[in-house]
Amino acid sequence: MMKKNVLLGIFLSIYLVGSYTSYHMYKQQQSRPVTEDVAQLLPTKVKEIKHGTTEKQLKNWVKTASQHHEKIAISGMQHSQGGQTYYPNAILLDMKQYNKIIDYKPRQKEITVQSGTTWNDIQQYIHKDGLSLKVMQSQNIFTVGGSISVNVHGRDIRYGSLMDTVKSMRLLQADGSIIEISRTKHPELFSLVNGGYGLFGVILDVTLRLTDDEWYEDEIIRLDYRQYTAYFKNYVQQNPDVRMHMARISVSPNQLLTDMYVTNYRLSSQNTSTVNEPLKTEKIVALPKFMLGLSRYSNWGKDMLWETQKAYFLKQNGRLETRNNVMRSESDFMEYESASRTEVLQEYFVPVDEFASYIDDLREVLATEKFNLLNITVRYVEKDNKAVMSYAKDDMFALVLLINQKKDHQGISDIQRVVRKMVDVTLQHQGSYYLPYYGYPSKKQLEEAYPHTAAFFNLKRKYDRNETFVNLFYKEYGK
Repeated sequence: MMKKNVLLGIFLSIYLVGSYTSYHMYKQQQSRPVTEDVAQLLPTKVKEIKHGTTEKQLKNWVKTASQHHEKIAISGMQHSQGGQTYYPNAILLDMKQYNKIIDYKPRQKEITVQSGTTWNDIQQYIHKDGLSLKVMQSQNIFTVGGSISVNVHGRDIRYGSLMDTVKSMRLLQADGSIIEISRTKHPELFSLVNGGYGLFGVILDVTLRLTDDEWYEDEIIRLDYRQYTAYFKNYVQQNPDVRMHMARISVSPNQLLTDMYVTNYRLSSQNTSTVNEPLKTEKIVALPKFMLGLSRYSNWGKDMLWETQKAYFLKQNGRLETRNNVMRSESDFMEYESASRTEVLQEYFVPVDEFASYIDDLREVLATEKFNLLNITVRYVEKDNKAVMSYAKDDMFALVLLINQKKDHQGISDIQRVVRKMVDVTLQHQGSYYLPYYGYPSKKQLEEAYPHTAAFFNLKRKYDRNETFVNLFYKEYGK
């Protein structure tokens, strides 16, 4: 009897311990924060979110995580849309508060900033000295570290991608060591971290090369899409006075991918200083927000938005703007909240000489699909093979597509099918696509667009043997 009681007690103890452990794990799982990026398509539970403010903090967190075989993901503003900034049950390092200006040398036209600094922070700091950034994203709300991780390009056609303006940076590696990387110090790592999606370590601080702020005169011209390549090569690319350039092509059903207007930012003869010209803020939000809203839900709304937008910009011919203000694109009007729908970006790069034939093939895909395309902007990116994961294999036009879609499984499946068709068309024209956005393309498409993909992921594992730094992009494509 005593033996039975002892055995019963042992079994009861095991059961209670197991129940407690299961309950504790359940409660821990339930209390874990859920994070997501701006597209809201990949809500993910992470272990915890740590807000880095000092180098010592970050170093200790990374070293401890590596020793305990924990995973780390790194985030800025989380506008990448394919899970590049988080990972299930990982420690999420939120870098937004790591945002000090460390050093500034206006005479040498250089600034060193912590990686959580936004482009707006830098513009506010250097504007008083008549200086400007060489390259940044079209909106200035993003962090420097995040922009480097996706190796952004902007409207400037003379400076290439962001990597070309980075002098050096300091990188916190998985073992807790900190190294400086540049074109001459650890050049392989430099080519990997620029466009490395946070997989090689934490970017601590960055030294950027600056340029002069200038006065530009807006020049807006309407074109047929078949004229665009010749116009760009003969008038824009060969004209040193055109410093920045962008174009829009119609997504209006009445003029689908045919009508265009281009905007050139020409160096002005205005010789007054730019320092007394205030940095612009967004003032007129309601009307463009309303017009964009109409275009989300009807074809006539898309027709109306295109005609209104085109007429408005054509009237801006001759307007004077500073370089700093040209680089402060409006974004508030694009904010969108819906329980059932979201908006995602896709960006495709095609060689300049392929543009017209590519547009014809892309139109053929879009004309046969139910696809809520809201806008396409076109920019120019110079050939660049310095980053391992370079998207510019040639002199390219970059087409940025804004897409409205459902959040449910069917909506994701439908958009994936169309996106893969568009990527196939892009690849047929010797093009590529931008990686920060939702992971609709297949692994095969990734490898065709980026021939160094296998080497990139192998080098990731070389520099980070325990795979401490991870994200959903790596989970999807890197294994």
